[in-house]
Amino acid sequence: MALVEEKQPALGFVTDNAAVSALKDTYVSFSERREALGLSNPGTVENIAREVQKDVFLNNYTFTGLRADLTKAFSVAPLFQVSHAFSMGSQGLPPYTFAALYGTPKVFLQANVDNDGQLSARANYRWNAAFVTKTNVQIGGGQAMLSVDNDYTGNDFSASLKSLNPSMLEGGLTGIFMASYLQSVTPRIALGLEAIWQRAALNAGPEAAISYVARYKGDDWIASAQLQAQGAVNTSYWRKLTEKVEAGVDLNLQFAGMGRGAGLMGGPMRKEGVTTLGAKYDFRASTFRAQVDNTGKLSCLLEKRVAPPVQLTFAGEIDHFKQQAKVGLAVSIEAAGEELMEQQGPSTPPPF
Repeated sequence: MALVEEKQPALGFVTDNAAVSALKDTYVSFSERREALGLSNPGTVENIAREVQKDVFLNNYTFTGLRADLTKAFSVAPLFQVSHAFSMGSQGLPPYTFAALYGTPKVFLQANVDNDGQLSARANYRWNAAFVTKTNVQIGGGQAMLSVDNDYTGNDFSASLKSLNPSMLEGGLTGIFMASYLQSVTPRIALGLEAIWQRAALNAGPEAAISYVARYKGDDWIASAQLQAQGAVNTSYWRKLTEKVEAGVDLNLQFAGMGRGAGLMGGPMRKEGVTTLGAKYDFRASTFRAQVDNTGKLSCLLEKRVAPPVQLTFAGEIDHFKQQAKVGLAVSIEAAGEELMEQQGPSTPPPF
């Protein structure tokens, strides 16, 4: 009876040896213990204080002057809509902007163009449930900007690699590159860091900096802190007071003179800081936000949905020290057919 010899893969000796088997066993054991801790995803370093800075505070919502937004939705799955935005008396908004949006569970596309011809576009692609690539392009005013973000969301960590205006056209690598990592170490504590490397041109030397972040999540409150390389410290505290009321406080300290090159002029170290306190109230058909800081600025924003397709927004700010006041009023109208309105209930928006 002839013996049949099993053929081994050409590179079988690389994986079938004692050292590799020991590493595999160690990794599996570490993964099992890590999973047994019941850790959850902590979010990202960029959104380490999202509950305070993006949910409670109204910095991303406030505006001045008059504004009108008209949105027309053509489909829900896939999502496709266009909008026209008009503004008057605003310091940061153009008089007219046209925008188009398209989205599926894997692809998200958005483009805006204003009356001056300035174009901004976003394109996101989800490779799988954990990995997303995001690109952003801005062209106008004689300048151009390109950013590419790669975000990976694990079960108990988040990693990100971003680049701003990367280029090799000058014979070397230029641009700004950022890498961040945030890891849950206990069910309540998450630690992470962010590294930045930048080089404006080949005739200029590269610069690098590292920031450290920490986040603690309680039952109904969240605290976070960030220490930057140049001596800046940012801390935030968020708490859910009731089912419809949230509050947060943010402290930003700048220690001038602690960075590289400090002490060359022989001056003393200067400390500057801004403390902001805000609250958010969610009512049945409206949302009210208010905040005040130690520089004398008092701001508020009210969003009221007067009808299913119509929303009114009022924004106001008073600077007591400078004796200045700003007011904004906006109306947003969303139009869609009856068949499309019926589809909006069970549909799921793109996960971006």
